[in-house]
Amino acid sequence: MSTINHTHLRPLAIFATVIETGSFAAAARKLNTSRSRISEQVSALEADLGIRLLQRSTRQLTVTPEGERVYQQARVLGDILNQVEAVATPELPSGRVALTMTQDIAHKHVLPILEDFRTRFPAIQLDLILDDNRRDLIADQIDLGIRIGFPKDDSLVARVLHEECFGLFASPSYLAQEQPPRTLDELEKSRWVTLVQASQSGVYRLRKHDEIVEIRPENPYRCNSPLMAQHMIVNGLGIGLLLPTTVRKEVESGQLVPFMPELRSDPLVFSLVYPSRHQVPLRTRVLIDYLLQADLFDLRPNVTKDIPM
Repeated sequence: MSTINHTHLRPLAIFATVIETGSFAAAARKLNTSRSRISEQVSALEADLGIRLLQRSTRQLTVTPEGERVYQQARVLGDILNQVEAVATPELPSGRVALTMTQDIAHKHVLPILEDFRTRFPAIQLDLILDDNRRDLIADQIDLGIRIGFPKDDSLVARVLHEECFGLFASPSYLAQEQPPRTLDELEKSRWVTLVQASQSGVYRLRKHDEIVEIRPENPYRCNSPLMAQHMIVNGLGIGLLLPTTVRKEVESGQLVPFMPELRSDPLVFSLVYPSRHQVPLRTRVLIDYLLQADLFDLRPNVTKDIPM
């Protein structure tokens, strides 16, 4: 009674390669192994099946009738292995990659590079998941995330993209209506637009040179969207702490004005986060490398990026 099972799939594929190449030696060259190893695999398969697949002589191999019937079933294994290899090691990166980030990072930093990425990698499709709240990459089956800070989950990998400090900004219309604050007390009494994620308690710890100071805005707007907070400050609804890279264009166009430059937050780290360093698909590795090289947070105005292929 035959004991054939799934462990025989590889020997069957080797047997099919012997038939297609015409000899043990030719099959060994194609499979990058030795002639004796190929012969051993076929002999073991014959013993397990209990039938003779090949008649051997010093000059040639002859397929038995039973061997021919087995070959007709086993010949597809080579194609299956080639197809699996093509999935595992594609020549060109292709497929979908899910990338999550906040609204402001998407609009201000990622949108400008999307056309260049598509030109370089036309077979990769991006699923952009914009969410101002932190998504669970593994539970939501998301490939990559751009985040502020490092993940606490050890199963996630983080690569540093950028470091930056919050600074104080206001619109010219606000500064025309209100006297710009000159002291910490005046700063607390000013109209504010605050970001919930920056401080749940409403207290902001800033550095004034080497000193740590705490700012408690008295009656602020509170917002959970960085992009909306930026628009509110541009529209003169109050002053606020913003990241210079995210409002670079607004400063250059005169829509926002930095003030009290001696006050800064501790540096914030922007990181590229993904679930595993091992067995990362080519399409995902390509996007990781591209984002790391693209300098998304470049502060220089009107920079033409030249990203290596």
